[in-house]
Amino acid sequence: MPVPGPGYSITVRVEAPPSASAAGDLTSAVGRVGGVITAFDVVESHSDRVVVDITCNAMSANHARDITDAIEALPGVAVRKVSDRTFLMHLGGKIEVTAKVALRNRDDLSRAYTPGVARICQAIAENPDDARRLTIKRNTVAVVTDGSAVLGLGNLGPAAALPVMEGKAALFKKFAGVDAWPVCLDTQDTEEIIRAVELIAPVYGGINLEDIAAPRCFEIEARLRDKLDIPVFHDDQHGTAICVVAALRNALRVVGKDLADCKVVVCGVGAAGSAIIRLLLQRGPRDVVAVDIAGIVTRERPDMDANLAWVAQNTNKADQSGTLHDALVDADVFIGVSAPNLFGAEQVATMAKGAVVFALANPDPEIDPVEAHQHAAVVATGRSDYPNQINNVLAFPGVFRGLLDAQAKTITDAMLLAAADAIADTVDGDRLNPSFIVPSVFDAAVAPTVADAVRKAAQA
Repeated sequence: MPVPGPGYSITVRVEAPPSASAAGDLTSAVGRVGGVITAFDVVESHSDRVVVDITCNAMSANHARDITDAIEALPGVAVRKVSDRTFLMHLGGKIEVTAKVALRNRDDLSRAYTPGVARICQAIAENPDDARRLTIKRNTVAVVTDGSAVLGLGNLGPAAALPVMEGKAALFKKFAGVDAWPVCLDTQDTEEIIRAVELIAPVYGGINLEDIAAPRCFEIEARLRDKLDIPVFHDDQHGTAICVVAALRNALRVVGKDLADCKVVVCGVGAAGSAIIRLLLQRGPRDVVAVDIAGIVTRERPDMDANLAWVAQNTNKADQSGTLHDALVDADVFIGVSAPNLFGAEQVATMAKGAVVFALANPDPEIDPVEAHQHAAVVATGRSDYPNQINNVLAFPGVFRGLLDAQAKTITDAMLLAAADAIADTVDGDRLNPSFIVPSVFDAAVAPTVADAVRKAAQA
């Protein structure tokens, strides 16, 4: 199911004989092993050799090596260098700090720094709320992690989490003009994380928790919301939930169903799955059946943590038991935030007519989308190389833009649902179809629309 993509793009610098067939031989070698060429550039041309850069997409690091080996196996061809374009993008990091004011002379310096800055300090000391007006606090978010659940890679620690947090900060700036900064904490102790965020909170207008493993993430978020006077938002939970609820609203429009009549199966009851269930229940589905590695979550299951116990008490009205395959029978909707390759087309065939399948595990979904399409009416994934990509970037930039603009001190379910509706409404009736239920992450209308909806809900 994997296909070559830009995440594994390489540029191979090759020295080859100057024959008429050189270009064809090189491109054929890449194609034979499944690479996709995106650029072919002649760097040098001599009477006895030609030097070219071949840029191509691969499926994995191993596949990239296969492509390089296939090129080097050609007679008279030598590979000079292989550049991984993803690593090149990350050299030196992806974000920086730049000054918003000019410091051209002594007058500028006197106002921006000493002695003029002392007046600003005194004003904030007298009225702490002025920090939102007179400092970066009004437009700045901390992206906080302990590195315990990095993407789908597991507990990599804070240093390895930094590239993800940098990327998050870049997305905040690109899509919503929000200044965000990575805060990667060298601890996975719940109390230390809470205390560390408390200590840095005066600088920020909001806290975005990221890649913190369940179930600790639930307690950390809940307690920080109680302690701080700025919004605390765990994107792995609520960003995912917002996007799923938005996409589901439009998917059900496509198939002509009402959520109140639907049985929804949610596979994966960690941070994302639990938040999806909690937000979805606000919209009144007929039933939600939660499934994890041990099967359907029932009230009788022993030794549940507080989060799973809540899920058990608020789902599975029919008290169904069994496996994921059992849960899928007659289900209208499948939402997966779990693991790859859990079921196939034969299980989708047991779902209700007009089934909706959201297979969101990354990089490999719970079911191959091609198989799902055999019986499902609408299919979505978390991948960018298939239609209907459900991606948190649709939500979190606009959500924080709206929170900051409203100078919100907390975040509520009403704001999350407002964001979901704003995303769904961005796809108007003329464009809505089975392959287009959510807008593109590059749709410039999304973040401002979400921000406006969140701001209004915050001020209501």
